[in-house]
Amino acid sequence: MNLNRLVLSHFRNYEDLDVLFSPGMNVICGENAQGKTNLLEAAAYLSRARSHRARGDKELISFDSDFSVIRGDVFARNREFIVEARLFRAGQKRLLVNGVRQKTAAGLSGALRTVLFCPEDLNLILEGPAVRRKFLDGSLCQLRPRYSEALVRYNRSLEQKTRILRDFGEKPSLLETLDAFNRELAKAGAVLMFYRARYVKKLSKAASAIHFDCSGGREELHLAYETVKTVKDQMEPPEQLFSHMMERLDALGPAELSARSCLVGPHRDDISAEINGKSARSFGSQGQVRTAALSLKLAERDIHYEDMGEHPVLLLDDVLSELDSRRQEFVLNRIAGGQVFLTCCETEPLRALREGASFRVQNGRVTAAREP
Repeated sequence: MNLNRLVLSHFRNYEDLDVLFSPGMNVICGENAQGKTNLLEAAAYLSRARSHRARGDKELISFDSDFSVIRGDVFARNREFIVEARLFRAGQKRLLVNGVRQKTAAGLSGALRTVLFCPEDLNLILEGPAVRRKFLDGSLCQLRPRYSEALVRYNRSLEQKTRILRDFGEKPSLLETLDAFNRELAKAGAVLMFYRARYVKKLSKAASAIHFDCSGGREELHLAYETVKTVKDQMEPPEQLFSHMMERLDALGPAELSARSCLVGPHRDDISAEINGKSARSFGSQGQVRTAALSLKLAERDIHYEDMGEHPVLLLDDVLSELDSRRQEFVLNRIAGGQVFLTCCETEPLRALREGASFRVQNGRVTAAREP
């Protein structure tokens, strides 16, 4: 799977860009605040229809424009795709694959998948549960279109239920609709739990092997999926998970009314991580938790490869500068095969990479230092 060409119009600090990439390594160099991360953000957007760092699409549009266009020429599964996102300051975005409009972001991942790794991800283990749920959602939305659809339904139902719990004191009649929203929440939530449980099981196996190698065989990483307490067997089908979630919702109904908030559901899920049997978050050293986070992101790439028989496009945003030389070498050895975009401020650590292309970014302009 390759992103062969990227065309940007009025995206962030890129007014007009048309650049060709290598099917292997693409090293993107430049000083800070010149647009390196924006380039990777655009590539990731073409597979997810959302930014990993913007609160909304309007932030992606250049200040002096009312619209933005992101377009990529993709080669995947022995086919060529043109993936395009059109963003508007006033109005809804449009997503297209080969000129055909897509109803949801799930349509994009059928043509392009990306794994994005940025410095913030090195805190994946230490941050709160919301960061790990975002990690799950980012990968599963590309892997499973049904998951993406269920996530939209779940978030919509959760927002509506939250409003009911917040406002029923002034409008008691709102409680008449609470049961219906609980059922919708449980239906969509069961689908999320179904896919998350299976994904974390695969993730734990893959990440454990990577972590073991990176630590020189000294450390064992184990991941576990934490969800609704009434779920005893996480591998049950959605129908059973729905029943367990409804049971928990009924039991905590009075508590939710008292707290005026939703206390049950996948919006409270988490992934626990243990290194050599101890909580990585509580007892892990900085090196251990960074290695664990690194293992999770590299395992994500491996799972996509296993799923489709091709490597997803790997986007490494200034990650190497945050790692010591041993981990830098480990990453560079692990990412052989497939297309890689790697941003950096200096080229020194990458001189050993003789194949591929290199680019220099300056003030929203990209010039090829070595042609693809």
